[in-house]
Amino acid sequence: GESLRVQAGDATAAIAVFHTDGAFYAIDDTCSHQDASLSEGWLEGCYVECPLHAALFDLRSGEPTCLPARKPVRTHAVTVVDGMLYVHPAVRTVPGEPVHAAPEEAVA
Repeated sequence: GESLRVQAGDATAAIAVFHTDGAFYAIDDTCSHQDASLSEGWLEGCYVECPLHAALFDLRSGEPTCLPARKPVRTHAVTVVDGMLYVHPAVRTVPGEPVHAAPEEAVA
């Protein structure tokens, strides 16, 4: 039921990491509606509510479930190895194509 904001390098936007329902999820930290930190939002199950205008995002898909947000936020792969949490920042190769994690760019 907690969250943490991490920075994955100079060129990458901040990522919000959540621990809820026994799993870890990572999404872009900035709400797609307006500049607000999702890691500071309210967490309930697999959903986070933006603290600014109450947009609700599904941590599993990044999709907004209500207005005012219309665009999804990127999701990032998370793995746990020997008790260490690794976030694999997503990369987008062609606009409109699916987002893929880049394990070689893992952030511990």
